Amino acid sequence: MKRSKRIITLVAVLVAVCTATFALTKYEKKQEEIQNSDAVILEIPVDTVESLSWEYTEDGLAFHKGTDGWLYDGDETFPVSEDKISDILSHFEAFGVSFIIENVEDYSQYGLDKPECVIRLSAADQSYELKLGDFSKMDEQRYVDIGDGNVYLVSQDPMDYLVSELSGMILHDDTPDFENVADIQFTGSENYSITYIEESTDTYNEDDVYFTGKDGKNLPLDTDKVTNYLDTVSSLSLLNYVTYNATDAELESYGLDEPELSVTVNYTYTDDDEKDISDTCILHISRNPEELKAAEEAEANEEEEIPAVTKYIRIGDSQIVYELDDSAYSILAAASYDDLRHKEVIWADFGIVTQIDITLEEESHSITSVLDEKDESNDRIWYYGEEEIDINDLQSTLAGLSADSFTDETPDQKEEISLIVYLDNENFPQVKIQLYRYDGSLCLAVVDGESISLVDRSAVMDLVEAVQAIVLN
Repeated sequence: MKRSKRIITLVAVLVAVCTATFALTKYEKKQEEIQNSDAVILEIPVDTVESLSWEYTEDGLAFHKGTDGWLYDGDETFPVSEDKISDILSHFEAFGVSFIIENVEDYSQYGLDKPECVIRLSAADQSYELKLGDFSKMDEQRYVDIGDGNVYLVSQDPMDYLVSELSGMILHDDTPDFENVADIQFTGSENYSITYIEESTDTYNEDDVYFTGKDGKNLPLDTDKVTNYLDTVSSLSLLNYVTYNATDAELESYGLDEPELSVTVNYTYTDDDEKDISDTCILHISRNPEELKAAEEAEANEEEEIPAVTKYIRIGDSQIVYELDDSAYSILAAASYDDLRHKEVIWADFGIVTQIDITLEEESHSITSVLDEKDESNDRIWYYGEEEIDINDLQSTLAGLSADSFTDETPDQKEEISLIVYLDNENFPQVKIQLYRYDGSLCLAVVDGESISLVDRSAVMDLVEAVQAIVLN
């Protein structure tokens, strides 16, 4: 009895060994059918393709070529990016492989019985179908089946250049890099225009090139601020769209039927043929009306939590509406004259300052200068009386006088200090600055007889100390 059991056990072991040997032989046979290859298995010119689709396990996207370009099968109003379609199709103009497995019988071992993705293309009278299976364990390359009885390994995974969301195929609006701006026009919450003028006689600083008309005067703006504003327009992140085909009702719900602010930039650029082309960029910004109302009510009621308000932007007459991030909105909404003007009380290049007359505590002082003939940089040597002085502290404190806020209030308190700054400029030979006490933390700046701004009192005291260091030395 024991002998029989031993024989049965040996027979079972023998069968198992034979089965394993047979399986190994089959595996080795399969392995022998894998060959290195540099073959190009598909050659489909981009301009011949008429339809393209890809399906994942649960969803997919499909497009077809219309008379005026590519269209989304699900909604032909969707703005399809021709560049993104072309980029996908370009990979099939010469679709090469690294390995070939011939005479395949069991596609399941490559994950091709239930492919992760199926790509379909039609070009002229021919259709193509690519099934994308698993990755090989050895080198992590994708198994691909094009329906010719073989399985291929590809080093460039087609799924790397497909997208799963429709949003990835949208033709986004864009804003240009402004080479030469002619003018900027604001309508809505702000209503005025900015003009680009080089070598203007309406400023004492040669860096001033942006001006706005006000009360019959051409007023200079801060070039850095206007440039930053334009750079913000150029670099807008137009990716997070809320609709790609806005209806009138939707525009109203976004507050874009009557935008909070519209900005029009007229500019020129040089094309590839070296021709100057004039163009216009228009953008509209707004805030969600219902959310804005709720936030204003909460603020009026002094509630602890103020609801967030969604901001939107639309480029020209585009049907795409994007959500605008808070940072970009804060810059674009700050478009008033006061937002873009110089905050400095005086912004002259100190290199053109030739003399400063100062009145402090009812005493007058004069600081003069001559060009340093030994210095090719045309620096000046400064004197108080006949004594050569260091002007650096006075220069930095004078340049540091900056608006805390702008105002046209009339001064009604004591004058702290006044200066007449003489300039080597035929249009602006001098600038008179008077600084009056306003309250414990601010002073009122009057320039050439006109109230301009409130400035930090500590900055005025720094200026006084810098003058005293010179005249009391």
